[in-house]
Amino acid sequence: MSDMAWYKTVKFKWMMAMAIIWLVVDQVTKIWVVNNIAYRSKGITVIDGFFDIVHAQNSGAAMGFLNDYEHRMLVFAVFTVIALGVLAQMYREIPADDRFQSIALGLVFSGAIGNAIDRIHKQSVTDFLRVYTEHETLKPWLAENIGWTEWPSFNVADAAIVVGLGMFIWFFAFLQEDEDELEPEPPESPVDINA
Repeated sequence: MSDMAWYKTVKFKWMMAMAIIWLVVDQVTKIWVVNNIAYRSKGITVIDGFFDIVHAQNSGAAMGFLNDYEHRMLVFAVFTVIALGVLAQMYREIPADDRFQSIALGLVFSGAIGNAIDRIHKQSVTDFLRVYTEHETLKPWLAENIGWTEWPSFNVADAAIVVGLGMFIWFFAFLQEDEDELEPEPPESPVDINA
């Protein structure tokens, strides 16, 4: 890195801005839901038959995985430490002026910390975004072919992680320049005409 301080780099500023903004949004929305929507009630209908704001508590991982496992908090703690280690390594590998990957990293970081705060505070995560269908044609088709008509409730931290990971997938699939193109070709060796 040049003589620029690490905290003045574009990647640090963008990553921290995204992490702070989405961590605050995540925590504020969870607090609002806990204080304003009764647990396991119908909640607030935003788009009838498709999207509600509800109050759910998930003591497991995604889709209730490990809900009943006695040592799940230890598993989550270990997973969070490993995830933060991976994120730290990814941060080191991002070029100092890269905005796109820094934003993606900030989103994933904010989501990991946001859900970790919930687990430390109350051993469960507040979920409140409910996406489902009551569509007459779509509901039977989903039930028959996929087995469900409702996505498990999630929160802003979950959404930030998914969007951040999606950005990384997009970057590595479509935006990353081929390393061969970045390396200059070696100069041709002069031809000895006397040979």
